[in-house]
Amino acid sequence: MNILFAGTPEVALPTLRALNDSDNTVVGVLTRPPARKGRKATLVPSPVATYASENGIPLIETSQPSDVDTLERIKSLVPDIGVVVAYGAILKPDVLEAPRRGWINLHFSDLPRWRGAAPVQHAIWNRDAEVATSVFQLDEGLDTGPVYSRQVFPLRGDETSGALLESLSLKGALQVVNVVRAINQGEVPVPQATEGATYARQLSRSDGFIDFSESPEVLDAHVRAVTPAPGAWTTLRGTPMKIGPITPLPDIDELSPGQVFATKKAVLVGCRDGAVRLGEVAPAGKKWMASTDWARGARVGDVRLGEVSL
Repeated sequence: MNILFAGTPEVALPTLRALNDSDNTVVGVLTRPPARKGRKATLVPSPVATYASENGIPLIETSQPSDVDTLERIKSLVPDIGVVVAYGAILKPDVLEAPRRGWINLHFSDLPRWRGAAPVQHAIWNRDAEVATSVFQLDEGLDTGPVYSRQVFPLRGDETSGALLESLSLKGALQVVNVVRAINQGEVPVPQATEGATYARQLSRSDGFIDFSESPEVLDAHVRAVTPAPGAWTTLRGTPMKIGPITPLPDIDELSPGQVFATKKAVLVGCRDGAVRLGEVAPAGKKWMASTDWARGARVGDVRLGEVSL
C-alpha cells in the first residue's frame, strides 16, 4: 500500500525504516517543523525529517496538518493508509479522512491503560508489572480507537523511560508492518475495553522534582520515569541539581529524609522508610559527575537535599 507516515522524534524512526524497507511505498512523511536546540538556538530538523530527506521521501514539516495547503499536499500523495508514531499534533477529521483506509497509530501501552502523551513514563512511575505496544485505528478521541494488535512485555523494574521507549520502538516497528499487511488482507480491529482506562498526561519539568519524602522504591520509580526527560532534579541549598538513576536501600533507616551521608565509595540520601544511593549528579551550571566526586567538594555535612521546590 501507499503509506503516509507521521512522526517526529527518534522513537518514530524504527517504524519508518521498517515501512520503507517493506513491500509498501512510503509516499510522504509528515513531521513537526525544525526545533531550536542548544545554546545558540539553532534550528534542527526532526530525526524523522532527516531520514526522509536522506532517503528521498517527500517531506511535509508542519504542526498544523489541517491547514488548507498542507491538507492539499497530503491528498496529492494519494495515500492508502496513514501511520502515526509520536507525531506530536492532533489529526483532525479532515486529515483522518485523507488516506483511503484511514490511519493507524503505534502506541506504547496496553490500551485502554495509559492513553495519552507519556504512557511509558507513567507505567514506570506507577510501577506497573508490564507494558505493551498497541497498534490501533486512529479516531477523533484520545487513543480510543479499536485495536488491531497488542504485544505485552514484562518489566524488570530497573528500566528508565528513555531505554524502555527505545526498546518498545524497535519491537513495535515490525508489528506495524504486519498490521498494514493484515489490513490490506481485510482484517478488522477489535474495540477497546470500556473499563480500565487511565490517562498519561505529558510530563513537565516540575514532575521531575524529587523531595525524598517517599519510600526508596517509589523514589527509584519516579527518577527512572523522568529519565532522561523531563529529567529528575532536587535542590541543593535551594539551587536545582540534576540527579540520575538511584539505587533504593530500604534496609538503611538511620538518615532522615533529604539528609546526605557520604563515604569515599557512595553517597546516600535519607528518605521515608530507608535511603537511596545517588549515581550521577549535575549541580547547577556543571556537567554530570559521579556523586562521590560532587560530595568531596560540596561539604555534605550540612547538606539536606530537596528542601525547597523551585
